[in-house]
Amino acid sequence: MYTLREISALRITETVEELCIKANKILPKDIENSIHKAKEEETNKLAISVLSDLERNLEVAGKYSLPICQDTGMAVVFIDIGQDVHIVGGSLRDAVNEGVRRGYEKGLLRKSVVADPLRRVNTKDNTPAVIHINIVDGDEVTITVAPKGFGSENMSGIKMLTPFDSRDGVVSAVLEIVKAASNNPCPPMVVGVGIGGDFEQSAYLSKLALCRDTSVRNSDPYYAELEAELLELINALNIGPQGFGGKTTALAVNIETAPTHIAGLPVAVNIGCHVTRHATAKVK
Repeated sequence: MYTLREISALRITETVEELCIKANKILPKDIENSIHKAKEEETNKLAISVLSDLERNLEVAGKYSLPICQDTGMAVVFIDIGQDVHIVGGSLRDAVNEGVRRGYEKGLLRKSVVADPLRRVNTKDNTPAVIHINIVDGDEVTITVAPKGFGSENMSGIKMLTPFDSRDGVVSAVLEIVKAASNNPCPPMVVGVGIGGDFEQSAYLSKLALCRDTSVRNSDPYYAELEAELLELINALNIGPQGFGGKTTALAVNIETAPTHIAGLPVAVNIGCHVTRHATAKVK
């Protein structure tokens, strides 16, 4: 007999709560290591001083259990849910938002979400979250919470290129968006690039790319090479840490791709600041 694995909505809530706090207070080790490495390789004295300040900020946040950035972001939640899972005891979306509500209250995290984009009334609990649900094989649920501050989010962009633009057009589009961002997203940044799909899928891919370990390159050697080329070109811009110049404008460029239409070449760039935060857990 075919059976579904039942997972309680409460466990979803508890997992999201934990991840909201963890993501806002503990920077992923790969990004922390990238900051250390950037300082070791830097020759610009002011850039070295700025990178030292960033290291100190992480140290103090860890010591006193404080958010690593005062902008604790809008909660972006990626959920991979197995098709053999049945959520019981409540709806999935309500469970996620309750987890965000609890996490931001318990973690003493700043609440930055307004209920309406024009009337600007704060919801006072940082809900609702931006939720991306992906149905996968199996009977597990994996959740990633990626708090996204808007100093970096506002510097992101999308270009609807044509196939004629090809690889060079993609490079130009990414560089144009990063140049326009300049010091605003609190560099050194992580640059997420989504190529292909359609308008909204390319944007989704660019944000998903920010959740990939910065030490892991694209599995396709062609795009791994493009990631390396873009990183070199971006770091040659001399924007540097916090915009004061130096070798490290970006810690990494992560590219994700999808099939697209014969007449299109969407390219989205989602920029993460030097504290590109995310935390992942499986729901037990």
